[in-house]
Amino acid sequence: MSVNSLDEYWVPEHVKEYLRRLGFVLPLDDIEPWIRSWDDWMGARGDFYDYRDKDGLGRVYEVHRRSIHPAMRVCKEWGSLLLNEEVKVVCDDQKATEWIGRYFSNTGFMAQAQDTVVRAFGLGTGAWALWLDLDHKKVRIRHYDARMVIPLTWDEDGIVEAAFVTRAFYRGKAVDQLQMHLKGGVGLSAEISPSSPSAPSPSESSADRSHGLVDMDNEGTYRIVTVFFDKDGNELAPMGIAAEYGTGCPFPTFGIVKPAVTNTRVDMSPYGQSVFADAVDAVQAVDLTFDALINEVDVSKMRVFLSDVLFDREKTGDKSISIPFGKQDYNPGVRAGAAHLFAKRGILHRPADARGPHRIRHRLLRLRRVAWLRPYGHRGLFRQLRAHEEHTQA
Repeated sequence: MSVNSLDEYWVPEHVKEYLRRLGFVLPLDDIEPWIRSWDDWMGARGDFYDYRDKDGLGRVYEVHRRSIHPAMRVCKEWGSLLLNEEVKVVCDDQKATEWIGRYFSNTGFMAQAQDTVVRAFGLGTGAWALWLDLDHKKVRIRHYDARMVIPLTWDEDGIVEAAFVTRAFYRGKAVDQLQMHLKGGVGLSAEISPSSPSAPSPSESSADRSHGLVDMDNEGTYRIVTVFFDKDGNELAPMGIAAEYGTGCPFPTFGIVKPAVTNTRVDMSPYGQSVFADAVDAVQAVDLTFDALINEVDVSKMRVFLSDVLFDREKTGDKSISIPFGKQDYNPGVRAGAAHLFAKRGILHRPADARGPHRIRHRLLRLRRVAWLRPYGHRGLFRQLRAHEEHTQA
């Protein structure tokens, strides 16, 4: 997906090709279809939610299935349980604990970290990585989900090196930013791509053509290599961006977040698996039931049927006007006609100077409380109405 599509971001193909030229085998190629599927379930998208159906005449129409986003709700619940306002990071040294508390407070780490956990549990993998502002001498933590994480070196103990791909904007234009967190002395070497503005000339030796990723002097420490690409895949060199920075840190400058769920989709993959990967049928059942419940109420248009004894019927010519009970229908003559009927039969008394219909609802509630109406159902009520009318006429 190119950077021109601003609705969502996936690692562009030219970034993948750049890493392949460096000699990396990308595990993202095997797991990416599954990540896309899990992302659709989290957003309630896909063929299950938007599909086409045919009516009795063979006409095709589009249907959208409503959703309560059960997959996203599960992931949010995990995020709120693991990271909330009660979580604290404590060290043996009290000064270190206070410094970490101030750092998390100033950078708003916890609020963003909860979103990272939510996405990691939904897509199977997430990450935090250091981002250095050399001009202001500040350290920030960037957040990534499985769509942006590419493990480069890993084993059973974990991921040793990783690349993170995000979208950035340089002078008003969208660019792809690739940051590789590499450990020195791993024997990695590659030639600069031909599209790079600093490509070597043919007269240079092979030693001079190294990309600078191998540094035996800093063996065992991490460095951050940053590369930018435009929408056509050409490398850029933005001003003020260090192409390579040695951190001097022997510990990983990034952290991988994965749920404790075995990846059964891709064997021997450094990526994790979504927490609802084995419960997709349950997600479908919840949304199918929810959509059917709404359709039952919305399509059936529930009616309340009352006997014509309670209402007057007006005739216009040979036609008899019926009383509508639609969703947005309102007929004030219904209550007025009912009030006239009750007043005629002596049950309700309407003052001579009264205007407008009576409040039949309240009158009926009062009638239901009358003792001589309780033993009877609706038939008993109508029978009593007729008997009262006959007694009045007599």
